[in-house]
Amino acid sequence: MESAITSKGQATIPKEIREHLGLKPGDRVKFFYHPDGGVMLLPKRPMSALRGMLKSSRKRPATLEEMDEAIAEGAVERYRRSQRR
Repeated sequence: MESAITSKGQATIPKEIREHLGLKPGDRVKFFYHPDGGVMLLPKRPMSALRGMLKSSRKRPATLEEMDEAIAEGAVERYRRSQRR
């Protein structure tokens, strides 16, 4: 899939991608540089959407650094799975 960049630097996200990511009008997305040189687009979710994402038997809450690491690992794994299709 591809999309053209307008003179304002905007691009339309193809419908199939929007549906895959669960994006709706007004949703926000985040862009990440991938270690292989590509760029990854992910939906920006509220913090409440992260609840239960980390599976741990620890008694203390996860730190922000641990949460960021888990999010990044999950994003990379999802990207890798999408590349296998």
